[in-house]
Amino acid sequence: MSYGLSKFIKNLLPRRLFYRGLLIVAVPIIVLQLIITIVFFDSLWIKTNKGMTRALVGEMKTFITAYDNGKYNNNDLSSLFSIYLDLNVEYKNDKLFDKQLKDRWFSPIDRTLRRELKSNIGIGNYWFDTTAYKDLLHINIKHNDGYFEFFIPKDRVASTSARMFALWITLPALLMISIAIIFLKNQTRPIVNLAKAAEKFGRGENIDEFTPSGALEIRQAGLEFDKMRKRIMRHLNQRSEMLSGISHDLRTPLTRLKLQLSFIKDEVLSKKMSLDIDEMEKMLNEYLQFTSLSYLEKNEMFDISKLIESTINKYDNDEISKKLIPRVYMNGRKNLIQRSLNNIINNSIKYADKINIDLSKKNNNIIITIDDDGIGIPENEYQNVFKPFYKLDKSRGDSKSSVGLGLSITSDIIKSHGGNIVLEKSPLNGLRVKVFLPL
Repeated sequence: MSYGLSKFIKNLLPRRLFYRGLLIVAVPIIVLQLIITIVFFDSLWIKTNKGMTRALVGEMKTFITAYDNGKYNNNDLSSLFSIYLDLNVEYKNDKLFDKQLKDRWFSPIDRTLRRELKSNIGIGNYWFDTTAYKDLLHINIKHNDGYFEFFIPKDRVASTSARMFALWITLPALLMISIAIIFLKNQTRPIVNLAKAAEKFGRGENIDEFTPSGALEIRQAGLEFDKMRKRIMRHLNQRSEMLSGISHDLRTPLTRLKLQLSFIKDEVLSKKMSLDIDEMEKMLNEYLQFTSLSYLEKNEMFDISKLIESTINKYDNDEISKKLIPRVYMNGRKNLIQRSLNNIINNSIKYADKINIDLSKKNNNIIITIDDDGIGIPENEYQNVFKPFYKLDKSRGDSKSSVGLGLSITSDIIKSHGGNIVLEKSPLNGLRVKVFLPL
C-alpha cells in the first residue's frame, strides 16, 4: 500500500531537476503566504469588518429609536445623522417593500451584514444590496407602513487595509520566486551541459573541450567526466592507430607471399594458399577502410531519406521496393551510415530476390526496416552474426566471399550513433533487419 502511494506521488512530481528545485523553493513560500493570509483574514480583517458592521447596525437602530421617540424633528434628525455619522436615510410611505434578497454567500460583507441585521431583534424585515452602487450600500428596513432607505459608504463596513495587505504579501512572494527561478536556472545549466556532453560523447561525437562550471560538486563531476573522456579517447586512438599500423604492415608480407606463390609448381596447393591470402587481404582492406572513415569523418546534419534513396538507386534493382517518409534529418557521420546501409542491402541482395525497405519515425527515433525473402538466419544465431569474423558456414554456400566483418562493423556504426540494430523474422519469410537511430 505504501509502495503504491509512494509511486503515485513520484508520478505526480516533475522529473526535471529545475522544476523539482522550484517546487522546493516555491511551495514553502506559497504555504507560508496562505497561512499568513488566512490568519490575517480570520483574526484581523473579518473581525474588524464584523465590529464595523455591528457599529453601523447599532447606529441604524439608534436612528430608528430616535425617530419613533418623537422628541426630535425627523428632518433635523436625518440631517444630523447624515452630517456626523455619514448615514443618509429617508423614510418612504411605500407598502410595496417586498424585494428579492440576493444570496451572495461568498461575499464576506454580505454574510456579516445579514448576520448582524438578523441578530438585532429591534430591526424588522430588511433588504440590502451591496453591488448596485460602487461605493455605497443600499439598505431598506421595514418600519410601520413604510420603510427606511439607507445609503451608506462601503468603507463604513469594509477595511481598505485588506487590499494593501494582499498587494504587499503577493508582490514579495512573486519577487522571491522570480529570483529563485533565475538562481535555479544558473545552477541547473551546468548539469544540463554535462548531460548533453555525455550524450554526445556516448554517440561517438567529438567534443573539442568541455569546461566545467557551476557549484563545487557539479564542477568536480564535470572535471572527472572530462578526465574520463580524455582517457577513453586516448585509449581508442592508440588502439585504432596500433591496429591500423599492424594491418598496414601486414600488407608487405602478404605481397611477398603472393610473389612466392608464383614459384610453387603444385597448382592445387598454390590455388588454396592464394585464396587464403586473398581473404586475409580483404579483411585488412575492409578494416583499414572502416578505421580511416571513423577516425576522419565529422558529424553533420543530413537528410537520411535522401541518403537511403540514393543508396537504393545505385543498385538499379527493380526487386528493391521502398516506402520512405520525406525530409527526415539526423546528426551523424553520413558516410558511415551509408556504409552500414550498403552492408545490410548487399547481404539481402546476395541471399534474396525481393527486398522491401521502409523508413518511419516514432517518438524520437528513426526506424529503418529492411525485409527480404531469402533463407534467413536461425533465431539462435541473431546475436552471433554481429561478432567480428563470425560466419554462418552451414547456411551460406558462398561464405568465402565474406570475411565476417560486415554486420559487426554495421552494428558498431549504428551503436556509436546512439542507436540499435535488431534481427527478426521477416513477413516475406526471410530476414528482417530493424535499425533504430536517434533524431
